[in-house]
Amino acid sequence: MSEKRPILITAGGTGGHVYPGLAVANALRAQGIPVVWMGTRAGLEARVVPAADIPMAWLTISGLRGKGALALLLAPVRLAVAVAQSIGIMLKHKPVVVLGMGGFVSGPGGLVAALMAKPLIIHEQNAVPGLTNKLLSRLSKRVLEGFPGTFPASAKVEATGNPVRQAIASLPRPMERMAEREAEPLHLLVIGGSLGAAALNSIVPKALFLLPQNQRPRVRHQAGTRNLDEAQQNYSKSFVTAEVTAFVEDMAEAYAWADLIICRAGALTVAEVAAAGLAAVFVPYPYAVDDHQTANALYLVENEAALLIQQKDLSPEKLAEVLSGLLKDRTRLVKMGIAARHLAKPTATDQVAAICAAYAGYAFDLGIKEQGDPV
Repeated sequence: MSEKRPILITAGGTGGHVYPGLAVANALRAQGIPVVWMGTRAGLEARVVPAADIPMAWLTISGLRGKGALALLLAPVRLAVAVAQSIGIMLKHKPVVVLGMGGFVSGPGGLVAALMAKPLIIHEQNAVPGLTNKLLSRLSKRVLEGFPGTFPASAKVEATGNPVRQAIASLPRPMERMAEREAEPLHLLVIGGSLGAAALNSIVPKALFLLPQNQRPRVRHQAGTRNLDEAQQNYSKSFVTAEVTAFVEDMAEAYAWADLIICRAGALTVAEVAAAGLAAVFVPYPYAVDDHQTANALYLVENEAALLIQQKDLSPEKLAEVLSGLLKDRTRLVKMGIAARHLAKPTATDQVAAICAAYAGYAFDLGIKEQGDPV
């Protein structure tokens, strides 16, 4: 029997592109389908993909938005170099299918895949498509969405949801988690992202100070390395006890611990919050391209699974008012968690992997998983 040719995944830069791609890669490899990853040495993929024992093919390219006039002038040269590198990678690894997970890293590989008549499949994590995926959608065989309605409806568009790590997708149901700790104070998780969120680091402690002592939750706050000391001082000044850390090593454990989360609304975060079945207060990053974080959050907000506060409206008083209403009502938190879990796509990882495998001509066992995972 001849050796299987690989599926090439191209994704890089941030966790929002890399971790969903990594989930798909692991699903493919678990069923004996080889994977090669095309990315850069500057992005998150340079650390986490080799650590997962996935072969890397290196590309030299960087994003253009917000990089100034010089970057725009050099863009044609850099794109030409990246396209040439992509051709070399395709000739070396001979992938049977290319999966682009969005972001600037996937542009050259997607273009070359189309030029070389290799099936191109793209996956867009955000509710508003990025520039690269907007362009590649015209060249691709299939367009997969994390949120329904991101692209105009057509035969090749499918809302698969966003792939999330299995440890998060398999967490206990909201009612089961909260029933185990009914006698305890509620658990509040604050996640600012890899760099932390200065607004959350500043305002959350002040908001908690405004709550009566008997309403104050137990708090875990991920503040980022840069602002860790400042966040710890903010809690001390507010006389609020909190476990403040730079990073969260085990997000599945953190979601399982929490009854309520305050966080940004990146696509990966929204997908994980839904999969975990967790009530949320979203504070979208105000400078996200095309305000896509607000669009991501609205998917849960409009289905009564979360609340949204724009950063321009965020104040200690406003947040304290919102938290007071939630922390006094465990039943509402459970209902929000159940609503979030109903919106989750627990089979997203396997669906994306199965579509890639089908275009490669490989068998992929979806297993016995129901789309509507009971809550």
